[in-house]
Amino acid sequence: MSQELKEESIGARFRSTEEVFNDHLELAHIGDVDTDVSRNFAHDCVLPTSIGVFRGHKGVHEAADLLRQELPNTRYEYRTRLVHDGMAFLQWAAIADGARVDDGADSFLISRDEVIQVMTFH
Repeated sequence: MSQELKEESIGARFRSTEEVFNDHLELAHIGDVDTDVSRNFAHDCVLPTSIGVFRGHKGVHEAADLLRQELPNTRYEYRTRLVHDGMAFLQWAAIADGARVDDGADSFLISRDEVIQVMTFH
């Protein structure tokens, strides 16, 4: 295998923290929870939040369902996006039917396996 092909195949196989983070945000924005969970979350991920601790893919789905119930038909504004090594931070606001959030904050630990291992949200 040529060096160029080898580098291309390696490059296609690995995603940076920023790529995983951006992919999660794009899929969350369009509401594609299934693809987001299968592509971006570790099977044994943990989500410690202000409403409880959620574990694994089932927990991510439960948390997403609760968020949709609390904030139906939500329009998000991503205010701050920061990435450093395997960590990412998001500050956000949201307007939903009958609700508004001005101080949302999420943090992410993205493993070397290119998936979200830990996500907190408020």
